[in-house]
This record gives sequence, C-alpha cells and structure tokens, in this order.
Amino acid sequence: MTDSAIIVLDIGKTNVKLALIDAAGEQLAERRKANTVLRDGPYPHHDTEGIWHWMLDTIAEFAATAPVRAIVPVTHGATAALVDDSGLVLPVLDYEFEPPAAQREQYLAQRPAYDTTYSPSLPAGLNLGRQLAWLASTFPADFARTKHILMYPQYWAWRLSGVAAAEVTSLGCHTDLWQPSRQQYSQLVEQSGWNPRMPPLRNAWDALGPVLPALRERLGLPADCQVVCGIHDSNASLLRHLDATGSHAAAPAILSTGTWVIAALPGGQLDGLQEASDMLANCSALGQPVPCIRFMGGREFGALAGTDAVPCSVADLQQIIDQGTYALPAFAEAGGPFAGRKGTVVGPALPTDAERTALATLYCVLMSDWCLTALGSAGDIVVEGSFTNNPHFAPLLAALRRGQQVTVTDDASGTTCGGWMLAHWGTAPAVRSHAADPIALQGWAQYRERWLAQVA
Repeated sequence: MTDSAIIVLDIGKTNVKLALIDAAGEQLAERRKANTVLRDGPYPHHDTEGIWHWMLDTIAEFAATAPVRAIVPVTHGATAALVDDSGLVLPVLDYEFEPPAAQREQYLAQRPAYDTTYSPSLPAGLNLGRQLAWLASTFPADFARTKHILMYPQYWAWRLSGVAAAEVTSLGCHTDLWQPSRQQYSQLVEQSGWNPRMPPLRNAWDALGPVLPALRERLGLPADCQVVCGIHDSNASLLRHLDATGSHAAAPAILSTGTWVIAALPGGQLDGLQEASDMLANCSALGQPVPCIRFMGGREFGALAGTDAVPCSVADLQQIIDQGTYALPAFAEAGGPFAGRKGTVVGPALPTDAERTALATLYCVLMSDWCLTALGSAGDIVVEGSFTNNPHFAPLLAALRRGQQVTVTDDASGTTCGGWMLAHWGTAPAVRSHAADPIALQGWAQYRERWLAQVA
C-alpha cells in the first residue's frame, strides 16, 4: 500500500470525477461518471443520491489502495443545497432551469446593483439569488424548514463531516449574494432574511472535521481522515497561480476551459468590467476580487463539432480560413458576452466532420481571444482544462496574442491540482507547463479581423 493520499471530488456541469492523489501530487487513480440532471420531481435537479452512492463506492475502492488523509470537494458554481438536520428539504435545482418570466421581473427589482456585487444579470438560474428567491416563493413551507443554505462544495463537505460551512469562492460566483470588494454579504441576503441560514464562513482549505464515524468505518478510512471545506472549480484552477501572501500582482491571466471557458485576470481592475458583456468579479480563495469573463465554450464546441468530434488537421484549419466560413456567436443559451444572439455559420458549407471540428476550434480560440482583450490581458496567459487536449487551441491563441507568452499546463485538470493544494495548504506544486508554439496559418490574423467585424 502506498503512502497517504487525498481524494478530490470534482463535480463539473458535465461530469463527476473522483481522483486519488499521493503526497507528491501525482494522481494514482481516477473514476468518472456523467453528471445527470433528473427531470422528475418539482423541477430539473441534480442526481445527488446517484452521485453520493457512486462516490461512496469509489472512496471505498480508493481507501483499499492507500490511506486517505483528506477528502476535498470541488464543484461548479451557481448551485446551492437547502438542508435541515435530516438532509435536503428540496432537490438541488439545476441552474439551467428557467423560472417563470414573471418571477424574473420581480427578482430584477430586488437584486443588488451591479457595482456592488459585480454579478451580471444572467439567464435561468445562473444568478443563485434568483434560484433562492424562486424556491422561497414557490415552496414556502419547505424553505421555512431550511436550517442551512449550503453552497455546492460545502454541501458535500457537510454530508461527509456533518459540519456546515460557507466559503467565499462559491458565494462570490455571480450569485448576487456577495460583495467582493467589501468581502461581505449583499443587501439581498439581509433583505430576504437569509442571514440566519448562512453557516459560518470558513477558508477553502480549512479542515471541517473528520469523516463521520459511521461513514469512516463503512468506507475503510483512517480515523484521522479530514474533510476539507472545498472550493468553486474555476477558483481551484486559479489557486496555484496565486501568491499565498495574498498578492495577485504577478499572476498570469488564466484561461480555465471545460463546459465553461473562464478567463480570469488576477490583479486586474474592477472598474473596466461591463455587465452587458457578462463580465464579473469572482472571489479568489484568498478573498480578493478577480475580474473574469466567460462563455460556455465546451457546450458551444459540441454544438459546432458534434458530441463525438473527430480530430482535425492544420490543413483543415487552413481550409476553413481560406474558404471564409465563420461561426458567429452564440451557440449556447447560458450567458456569455454575446448572450441573446442566435449562433450562425456563414460562408461555404462544411462537408466533413474534421472541418466541423476545425470550425469549432477556430471559434473557441476567437471567443477566448475576445474575452482576454476585453479583460485587458497584456501579460502571460496560462491555458488549463479540457482544451489542453486540443493540440491546435493554444498554438492558434498564441499566434493571435503576439507579445504575450501562452503556456499550456501538462495536466488537463487544474481543479484537481487546486483540490490537492487545499489539503496541503502552504505547499504550492510547480505548475508543469510548456510554451505553445504559434501555428503559422496563412491569413489567420485577417480572419480574426473579419470575424470581429461581424460580431461587433
């Protein structure tokens, strides 16, 4: 049996992953499952029980191969669980569910001003405050039974440890619940009477306590196995690029890629953020506001290339540029700087699967480039996440960002590394990365200018 290890529970919008990582930060094992949204019950909701039972079975499997010293939950944002002492009082609402239009109008009248939360007005339930307001008005008896409003990482920490906590990265993720500059709750929380249901604030790296005894025995975990408070996934990716003293000054721009592509500029200015472009201030694990902009890149890539995309070649990319076929945003309905527009493909048709993958790649690079420019990125750029598996993405971006070094992390999951860091707080692993060599495509810069003119 190997030396002690930690387990990271990584719940993304598309997949759920459990990773077993040793003391040196090397991944020993990984298991994945689809993150299913259930359509039964009062509204679309996450399959928390399915995740729970799969998670317990996998933890038991991991515990048989290494002594597990800690479990760290990392999840997507815009999601909360309402619980009492017995468990959920209502299913965990899927943020892509659209409450009735009349409720949206009511909520817009009560949500805080953008310049206090830096949380843009978003569709469906992407503003968590809107979810909570809808649940409170639609299910008043159930909402009244709520003892704790738990952000999604802390819900899983609570199920494992029995300790309720709140944490700033999920609270500050376009929720309308948090004021990043003041590091305190927004007026919405107080006016809605939700303060008593908000648990004590803890650091993302705090150990909340040991795994509950009955679970620990069932899973074969050591008696001292701790449950860490946990973190929002994009902030987990950001974590290893920050100075643990609290300084963001030397941090590069981070492009975290997956279902969502999120560009973050630590140390950037908040006064340049624009609500209409879906720009926001997330909160880092250190509590400091971080200017961000995002689009649903993974979802849009799939819409353009197909869910079973085939690889494309440099020749395929050149063909798209030469023939002048353009993908114009947006191909997902959930936010982004071009929210409300219907995506279109203009120019000659694409007869092959490889050409459709090439167009999707060019589109996601151009959208990422647009977002970095909107943030004011002028220094180094680090690409993390699932797009690191696309060999053309970072080289195409590097060809557009002349004068800025674009590097690619050598692991496809900054979230997993960030989770490992929380269990080893104060120890920052070296970021294994390599520089992206620009792809020398003929007419690529001009293609960008024509694309920009069409989206302006």
